[in-house]
Amino acid sequence: MRILIGEDEEALCTQMRTALETEGHAVDVTHRGEETLFMGQSEPYDLVILDLGLPEIDGLTILKRWRRDGVDVPVLIVTARSGWSERIDGLDAGADDYVTKPFHMPELLARVRALLRRRFGQTTPVFERGGLRYEVRSGLATRDGLAVDLTQLESAVMTYLVMNMGRFVSRSEISDHIYAYDGDRDSNTIAVFINRLRAKLGSDLIRTVRGRGYMIEK
Repeated sequence: MRILIGEDEEALCTQMRTALETEGHAVDVTHRGEETLFMGQSEPYDLVILDLGLPEIDGLTILKRWRRDGVDVPVLIVTARSGWSERIDGLDAGADDYVTKPFHMPELLARVRALLRRRFGQTTPVFERGGLRYEVRSGLATRDGLAVDLTQLESAVMTYLVMNMGRFVSRSEISDHIYAYDGDRDSNTIAVFINRLRAKLGSDLIRTVRGRGYMIEK
């Protein structure tokens, strides 16, 4: 999944980015309100972690403008403001959850996972079919009880397909959601990852329809 962090504390950004990337996410980071506003409007994120105290434009104003313009990405507010009124303002403006600084990184990651499951309608973090078991959180896969070695990008593609089960997704859409902004987003490589996943996890797992894309059926 692709996540945007809008946070002006660089040390905290680095900690969050490292933790999220360890869980297989593609992460972009912005430190100022103008850039955060622009990135959220122009890039297809699966989730945004948004600090209320950004310089130039504060997080609450950014959130209101996104919602006004139809940007429906889930937003997790991160704030040093402990007052309940600020939290209510954020939720009323369209935030999906919030966490107050200082926080424990495992809590942030758990909230991110919960919001992503809610966004894609997934009630369980484990995909099972036949002898295949795939853990969305860790990207670990087993087939008939034996571990299957997946690269980070293969896991990212598999996760996106699992989270979008029952819907065709194009190569360009997958590419947009597994690479960060400065990544090498060559959609032609997605076909390579799909072929590798079929070889490792089962030839009939992923359905292809020319002109529509790829799908794991429900």
